[in-house]
Amino acid sequence: MGRRRCAHWMLLLFCCLLLTSPSHGHRHNRPADAFVGGYGINYGRIANNLPSPDKVVELLRRSKIRNVKIYNEDHTVLDAFKGTGLNLVIAVHNGLLNAFAANESVAIDWLNENVQPYISQTRIVGITVGNEVLGGDPSLAAPLVGAVKNMYDGLKKLHLDDKIELFTPHSEAVFATSYPPSACVFKEEIMVYMKPLLDLFSRIGSPFYVNAYPFLAYLTDPGQIDINYALFQPNPGVVDPNTSLHYDNMFDAQIDAAYAALQAAGYNDMEVRVAETGWASSGDQNQAGPSVENARTYNYNLRKRLFLRKGTPLKPKIPVKAYIFALFNENLKNGDPTEKHYGLFNPDGRISYDIGYSGLLPSSAPASLLSIKVSIYFSPIYLFAH
Repeated sequence: MGRRRCAHWMLLLFCCLLLTSPSHGHRHNRPADAFVGGYGINYGRIANNLPSPDKVVELLRRSKIRNVKIYNEDHTVLDAFKGTGLNLVIAVHNGLLNAFAANESVAIDWLNENVQPYISQTRIVGITVGNEVLGGDPSLAAPLVGAVKNMYDGLKKLHLDDKIELFTPHSEAVFATSYPPSACVFKEEIMVYMKPLLDLFSRIGSPFYVNAYPFLAYLTDPGQIDINYALFQPNPGVVDPNTSLHYDNMFDAQIDAAYAALQAAGYNDMEVRVAETGWASSGDQNQAGPSVENARTYNYNLRKRLFLRKGTPLKPKIPVKAYIFALFNENLKNGDPTEKHYGLFNPDGRISYDIGYSGLLPSSAPASLLSIKVSIYFSPIYLFAH
């Protein structure tokens, strides 16, 4: 009887250990502190008039912007970020996807050149592989999957997989429909590529990153969309007929649409984050939406919303995290005229418009922000609080 009772208790203990162990198949823990707080910025550099990366670091620290994403692996930026404590996400651009997919050694060589020499001093917390590939250039869809896999294998071999978050940002073009949010699903034709990506990201704990632009939705259909709904301004809002959830802004609706698509595909536990969002301050005179006032309103209200660290109507307990597009106006960007005018800052470091950054000079001020001596020391504790 005593031996049976002992065996019984040992069996219970074993079951408890199984239930409480963090196995979950082969799922890995997400790298710590990949995104601190809720607010980040995209630091694009397609321009010939931008300040040096050292001056940009000064600007970021003044503005208390803690999370930064760039679109390449520029060593001058990596050098400038050494010892700053700022979170930096670097990128493998679309032009490299074929090479990365063809051979894992290309990914390892890239990591050895662009990550290993810096990571002890530069806080590289993430790598994006491609940008808006699925739903865009179909010839890069298969290479994207191979490139992401080879990059992850490279991170594992170099023992960086628990330090660096891996992801690829998607545009709204991956969705077959996004209204109402609960009806959103992925396009059937991209699922052959999306599924292996989601399988990997689910296993390693990476979020789903979407580029969410209420501005672009309004630009496409200004007659049907209330601009106040797009700008976080007071408006009647929209009720999802399937869930009865009320949305008072389009940004939250776009995020919940991504959650709905993930759930429909079987990935209920994957977090959605925003890789890009913003509002252009200028464009063609016949375009509805781009203006300094609208850009100021959107980015001011978005900043307030992100600093509240609250979730969406569908996922109220998961705080929204987003990278704003963009840090600077970029005068060499191609495409739609609005592409050059997303910056929160002018190239000389002055603000494009006031969205509540204390101590920054307005665009009409005669002096350059970057010429002013930094008078406040931002300690790591202070920076991490934002």
